[in-house]
Amino acid sequence: MSYSDTVRVFHLPFSFMLPQRVAAERGYFAEEGLDVELLERDRREVDRKYIPADWTLTGDDDVDLYPVCKWESLRRTWSLEDGRIVAHGAFADLPYTLHVRPESNFETPADLANVPVAVNRRTGQEYTAMRALEEHLPPEDVELEHYGMPTDRLRALRDGEVDAATLLDPHSTLADQLGLERLLEFPNHIGVVGAEGLEGETLDAFMRAYERAVETINANPDAFREEYLEMLEKDATVAPDLFEDVNLDALRESVTVPEYETPEIAAADDLAGQLEWMQDRELIDGGAEIETIVAPPTHE
Repeated sequence: MSYSDTVRVFHLPFSFMLPQRVAAERGYFAEEGLDVELLERDRREVDRKYIPADWTLTGDDDVDLYPVCKWESLRRTWSLEDGRIVAHGAFADLPYTLHVRPESNFETPADLANVPVAVNRRTGQEYTAMRALEEHLPPEDVELEHYGMPTDRLRALRDGEVDAATLLDPHSTLADQLGLERLLEFPNHIGVVGAEGLEGETLDAFMRAYERAVETINANPDAFREEYLEMLEKDATVAPDLFEDVNLDALRESVTVPEYETPEIAAADDLAGQLEWMQDRELIDGGAEIETIVAPPTHE
């Protein structure tokens, strides 16, 4: 891949991906010699997940780069042969939260033994939740149930269909405004997957532009509040019932733009432990090889 090619990047309209959008809109990618096209699915047409579960992004959709949960990046690259992991990181000081209703009897995460927790399966967040709950429960007592998008999980929790749900800001703040309670917070880990050929100078240039966007946001977070809140505004159009009893001005004021980080170039040793954890729980083929999953280094 050369600098003259268009780099097609799948864009998740989630809070942790704001730097990617800023780098595109402010011309940081272009100044690095990259023609980056952000591909985003219309929120109104997504009822389960943004990342497709049954087809590949790098093959079927001709995507060059896509972000996804770190553990899902392991599964997709091995099971679907959907690219190779090129980078990873936390991306932002932005934890997942596990919310419960205030009238519930859950006082600690240990109280959730054999209690279904609402997640969005096949996006990777179920692995993140599983790992977090295993710090408080035996693995066999962790029970996760698929409820789809953040608005679906939040509605199911509010209406008593499920007793606990995982969320990410700004939906975590929306849950606070609805009177739901935080029982647990845990890190949000992301993997970046690249198609064959996305490596070397092209990847380095992409990361330099991304880092510049991170520094720009962190220097003045309030200047990016509108962009940060845009996903929540879109959800108000597809799930208006969740916003009926919420003071929107108070909600907007209570949301804090997080501090962002730049992904690190991935090495096989960085992710070997995560792969082993998945294999121990039969979440991925026992024959999966980390050297096949993670792109090899292209320079010292």
